[in-house]
Amino acid sequence: MPVITEIEDLKRMFRRRTPKMFYDYCESGSWTEQTFRENSTDFDLIRLRQRVAVDMDDRSTASTMIGQDVTMPVALAPVGSTGMMHADGEILAAKAAEKFGVPFTLSTMSICSVEDVARHTTKPFWFQLYVMRDEEFVASMIQRAKDAGCSAMVLTLDLQILGQRHKDLKNGLTVPLRPSPRTALDLATKWGWGLGMMQTHRRQFGNIVGHAKGVSDLSSLSSWANEQFDPRLDWEKVKKIKEMWGGPLILKGILDAEDARRSLDVGADAIVVSNHGGRQLDGALSSIRVLPEIVEAVGDQVEIHLDSGIRSGQDVLKALAMGAKGTYIGRAFVYGLGAMGEKGVTRALEVIHKELDISMALCGVKRVEDLSRDILLIDQDFHRFRRNM
Repeated sequence: MPVITEIEDLKRMFRRRTPKMFYDYCESGSWTEQTFRENSTDFDLIRLRQRVAVDMDDRSTASTMIGQDVTMPVALAPVGSTGMMHADGEILAAKAAEKFGVPFTLSTMSICSVEDVARHTTKPFWFQLYVMRDEEFVASMIQRAKDAGCSAMVLTLDLQILGQRHKDLKNGLTVPLRPSPRTALDLATKWGWGLGMMQTHRRQFGNIVGHAKGVSDLSSLSSWANEQFDPRLDWEKVKKIKEMWGGPLILKGILDAEDARRSLDVGADAIVVSNHGGRQLDGALSSIRVLPEIVEAVGDQVEIHLDSGIRSGQDVLKALAMGAKGTYIGRAFVYGLGAMGEKGVTRALEVIHKELDISMALCGVKRVEDLSRDILLIDQDFHRFRRNM
């Protein structure tokens, strides 16, 4: 077993053990991938202020996210098709998150259904909803999340229209899979992945197949999904979904201060500063670069979380110090899942937790709630992109 000291170690293992089309699905952005890259590299423009001779005994990373106690303010983000990165992927990731004491968010586009994940966990998890044209399906999905005991709903706002991801098109990633000779060979050589997939019955989108009108198998899913993301989603629909859900609502995909203020009008309990991991509007600013403006606009009125680009505990630390109350990891936990299943997700969380804990200590901070911009040294170019006022 290799020594795993950073998320990049898990990423290398994930790449070796997972078919190329699924690795590329995870490790890609839209168009030129500028935003995808800058989500991570913009964290490098923020440095940390080292402090010494501070009592660091009895320190803690514990916090809360929307009132839920967490071991550290890091949630597993909703990632579609996780069950194709590793057999039963959503179940394994949810179990790892539960044991570690952080929230897990199940995607609408998961392979394992919301009911299936609930049967294999003992504590409530969060559910992420995509708004579809089929209003009956949306209402049914909300009710199913309630029945499964989900404790919060994450409503994604930035996928009304699908951004083009060149790698997926070039790899022939389709539903159902129609691999070329090259991809068939790749699938055949990933024997560990293939063995796992042969041993599970979970190989389709469990929240949709058999539940959406006219979708009885993967063949009928493709045409349904291509037509169903609702371009008519607006703030009135968000308000109606909040009323239908009735519980804590987290709005994901906020990248503008005006939209952050609009979230207050619909009763959001939290907002996630996110550009969908750079998979939608290429050329949009990184989430960490936008965060200060949104904190300034609504920071004392709604809980702010940050998603996109986090690959280390230091990234978490920087986001929290800049005003986020919580953070999300997507690719970082998928690397672990693809590398080693549930143990890999746990290892990813351990790596990030240790980096967060040690970095807090070396910055002279004992508690998450005491983090502030006082520990940050920010490059003068960091705020060079500003909207004309």
